[in-house]
Amino acid sequence: MQLKESDFPILDNHIHLQERGDNVKAVKKFEKAGGTHLVLSHLPYHDLREWDEKGYEPIYERTVDLAERTMEETSVEIFVSVGPYPVDLVELKDKVGLDKGEEILREGLELAVEYIEEGKAVALGEIGRPHFDVSDEVLEASNRIMKYGMELAADGDFPVVLHTESTTPEVCEEISKMADEVGLSREKIVKHYSPPLVKEEENHGLFPSILANENNIREAISKGNRFLLETDYLDDPNRPGAVLGIKNVPKKTIQLYEKDVLKEKDLWKIHKENPEEVYGVEIEL
Repeated sequence: MQLKESDFPILDNHIHLQERGDNVKAVKKFEKAGGTHLVLSHLPYHDLREWDEKGYEPIYERTVDLAERTMEETSVEIFVSVGPYPVDLVELKDKVGLDKGEEILREGLELAVEYIEEGKAVALGEIGRPHFDVSDEVLEASNRIMKYGMELAADGDFPVVLHTESTTPEVCEEISKMADEVGLSREKIVKHYSPPLVKEEENHGLFPSILANENNIREAISKGNRFLLETDYLDDPNRPGAVLGIKNVPKKTIQLYEKDVLKEKDLWKIHKENPEEVYGVEIEL
């Protein structure tokens, strides 16, 4: 089965762009490979690290600006996600102390909500907790910040994109219970950088955003089609192609469709219906 690039939308659910990276040039490669939509998450940009003095507005503004400039030069539609990156707390703890660092991240959450309310962003994230071992006090503060973000999302009825340690069914269960406590629908929690935890007993109702390598996609689709695909492309000139290359989602989607691993109904589900359900957006060609 030959897939024409115009037949289906193809969305990469989690990428980053940087001023010092390929940015527009990278998205043109994504578009040429068959990609049509992206979710762009902000990044702790190497030259904007003065959270203790300037807060998160310069970071969020850059992300929005990168999205707008890229859409002007391509036909790719970009949805933006903003929120204080969890690892920022570790650096802030050393600069200003843990209490002040937690306050800065909370203010970053509140500012992100304003961006969502103004239509500049569609989701709060990536928020959560560091992906490496930290002290108990940092972990507890990270959980408080994450839970506050969930509260804001529940109040505003928008999704959160979570960054955590390695995703396991146990981690998903813990997060789902936290969401229940604040009244946030589990369906509105996108678990970024997820392995193929597609079954409900694996993800506990969270929405997995699965790294788009072939093995992951094959395992995921063997369980169902309730998932999103991402590359976590970093656009980092020091790590070209990391985490996965910008062309991976369209490339693997098309290859696995032509191999009859992904069916037509799966393409519509993964690249249109699922993101529409999660983000409350319209995915149109």
